[in-house]
Amino acid sequence: MATSKTGGSTSNGRDSISKRLGVKLYDGQRVSGGEIIVRQRGTRIHPGKNVGLGSDDTIFATGAGEIRFHFGHKGRKYVSVI
Repeated sequence: MATSKTGGSTSNGRDSISKRLGVKLYDGQRVSGGEIIVRQRGTRIHPGKNVGLGSDDTIFATGAGEIRFHFGHKGRKYVSVI
């Protein structure tokens, strides 16, 4: 007879890596073309002027300027580069 039970399996030890989502540059900051402003899942924040939307809903600047977050049509939050 064994002096102790055999080691069982555990259900712990697995977790997905974080995706580093969120706002990367804030209102009033200077930005040049191509810089990422927001990484998001879905369009929580919508693209405004001088801003592009990537295939994974990433918002990026298409030109140089200053970042402005504002509310627009139907109360949606927008980000523009002015």
